[in-house]
Amino acid sequence: MTTLWTILFTAFVFIVVKIEGESNDRPIIGILTQEIDYNLNKKYPNQYHSYIAASYVKFVEGAGARPVPIWIGENDSYYEDILSKVNGVLWPGGATFFFQKEGYADAGATIYRIAKEINDRGVYFPIFGICLGFELLTYVAANRVEHRTLCFGQNQNLPLEFTDDFTESNLFKNITPDVFKILSVENVTANYHQFCVTKENLRSVNLTDEFHVLSLNHDKKGLEFISSLEHTQYPFYGLQFHPEKNLYEWVIGRNIPHGINATIATQYFANFFINEARKNSQKFGTKEEEKQSLIYNYPVTYTALRNSSYQQCYMFKKNDRNGFLIENDV
Repeated sequence: MTTLWTILFTAFVFIVVKIEGESNDRPIIGILTQEIDYNLNKKYPNQYHSYIAASYVKFVEGAGARPVPIWIGENDSYYEDILSKVNGVLWPGGATFFFQKEGYADAGATIYRIAKEINDRGVYFPIFGICLGFELLTYVAANRVEHRTLCFGQNQNLPLEFTDDFTESNLFKNITPDVFKILSVENVTANYHQFCVTKENLRSVNLTDEFHVLSLNHDKKGLEFISSLEHTQYPFYGLQFHPEKNLYEWVIGRNIPHGINATIATQYFANFFINEARKNSQKFGTKEEEKQSLIYNYPVTYTALRNSSYQQCYMFKKNDRNGFLIENDV
């Protein structure tokens, strides 16, 4: 019996070490840019083509990954190439329209298709959508049929109303008791959205079986909406709320929760996503190409000085010959 237990224990240790050894400890996350929104354009009129709020960059950095911008308005071969080199994609929140040509939604639809193809080939490739990115996830899954509902979810801090089977999910199966208690009791999830996706919305576009609803919430007028979900087949996840704001956005008057429990709870989501990306071992062809692709090639702008809702932003100009460049004197 002792020998049997020794063999079993040795096999267990070997499996654990093998799994840990295969973990990618230098993950790179592609963050999708989006059109300059109305408020940023007012403060920096007609200067920029697209942007990424720096809080999303810090969100992935704070969990142990490095970010690469993924440009909107590119062709399929560009997205196929960049998705073959990064270890996952983050779709950030924002204030753009899905119908804008060669914009955020067009790029999202292409990325969604390619990401499914990558996973179908046996390569683990996660997508993580936040707020508008959450809505984009169900939008592209519905073949771009608009199904969102107008709602009153602005400046709302809420506890999550977990579904009965939420632990039967990748996103929450390993949640710790302390994080669960914070998320289910305290007003720590920061909501800033004028559209909601409801369970009825999912039914209307035949997505009920495609997504596992993990938590619900109610807006200021009592409308029930989905606050977190995941795809039933692929490692694609969506949060209607903003975990990055608790950690990295500080504008006054936006009712952002910054207490210790709010930061503990929202750090859970960053750690989860980056751990998912660690399961992917793709990489750039050379270290030089990798370095040239990282977002650190671009300066960050202190946009809060102009009363932006973002503390900092990476803002990009489009150059017809060289793709995307940024002015050095921003």
